[in-house]
Amino acid sequence: MRNVIALVLGGGRGTRLNPLTKYRSKPAVPLAGKYRLIDIPLSNCINSSMNRIYVLTQFMSVSLHRHIRQTYRFDSFSGGFVELLAAQQTDDIGTDWYQGTADAVRKNLRYIEQDGIEYVMILSGDQLYRMDYREMLDTHRKSGADVTISALPVSRQDARSLGVMRTDESGRVVGFLEKPQTDEEIDLVRIDPTWIDSQGIQSGGRECLASMGIYLFNRDFLVEVLNKTTYEDFGKEVFPAAFRARHVQAHLFDDYWEDIGTIKAFYDANLSLAGANPPFDFHVPSAPIYSRARFLPPTVVAGAEIRNSVVADGCKIKQGAVIENSVIGLRCIIGENVTIRNSILMGADGYETNGKMSGEAGVPIGVGDGSVIENCIVDKNCRIGRNVVIRNEANLEDSDAHEACVVRDGIPVVEKGATLPDGWTL
Repeated sequence: MRNVIALVLGGGRGTRLNPLTKYRSKPAVPLAGKYRLIDIPLSNCINSSMNRIYVLTQFMSVSLHRHIRQTYRFDSFSGGFVELLAAQQTDDIGTDWYQGTADAVRKNLRYIEQDGIEYVMILSGDQLYRMDYREMLDTHRKSGADVTISALPVSRQDARSLGVMRTDESGRVVGFLEKPQTDEEIDLVRIDPTWIDSQGIQSGGRECLASMGIYLFNRDFLVEVLNKTTYEDFGKEVFPAAFRARHVQAHLFDDYWEDIGTIKAFYDANLSLAGANPPFDFHVPSAPIYSRARFLPPTVVAGAEIRNSVVADGCKIKQGAVIENSVIGLRCIIGENVTIRNSILMGADGYETNGKMSGEAGVPIGVGDGSVIENCIVDKNCRIGRNVVIRNEANLEDSDAHEACVVRDGIPVVEKGATLPDGWTL
């Protein structure tokens, strides 16, 4: 894998994940209590023996830069690195903000054109999955492809929200349709389920192959197509043109994969981790998910009731608290007789001492006694007073009526650093 480099795309403004992306980029959004989204592709790279990685960033990237700098360090003998490539203006024409996935790579071609690079892996920074990229490289080499796209078998209904590929009997991609909506459009890219079965994957009624947004290019082909065109996006422009003239191969993948693009997707993906049999398992010793070592004390639980939940390090959970089907992040301070159900609490960046309780209305960081939090997301460093109730009883779909707590996709989201005084009710 020494002749492969990876480019992890940091994504755009992340408006569909707002307000979680109000103060941070999408890949920096916390995940599963103690990780960040960027840890997923970077860990997959490391577990695949791919240790030369560039991360392309643009919007609200300070916390992402800090996390990567403090987490991913390689020794002098491996030759590995994780380097950040922020969008910047130079004397070259057009080297300003990234306009799309292909444009972001084009503006960093000088790093791709270095000696000793044969293949370029392009990854997204906002997906949850575990993959050995060596298997994808094996498919790419054996097929003699110019570019290989990782493909996930999906149902007709799921295909309506994804880019769908049509392949021939050898797995070569011969057609592509972005988010087909009608049955007639889906029929154009439909795959015979028996062909999926013949590849060693049980189709289970799935008859479409969706692009996962994971691409492996021959370096020379990638440089050629970006130099000779002005295409700005891989999915919408580069691949539809490449199918007609070059060899584009599908690499089938059949495991958990989730694109964390909306508040609802983020909420569902996190809560799915709290069950007894989560669809994505962090407990895989052979392929761990890495994150920053914080050296926090163990979580202290004093007479609380906790069921089907994930609780991160450094928390203090007091007498009488009830936590069900929830994700509790780092350094969460949860008061007495607090009820938390079907919710995600991201925790805090640090502890607060009694002498430094400087929050608005004297409310400390954490959740005050007697508060109730149901079916919602609480971002980092929030101050929730005593007897606060956060519950979408009005069944709002989207609302900005409260500045500190908005509703997105029917889910209340308490913004980062917000203060909800004693007795506050949504």
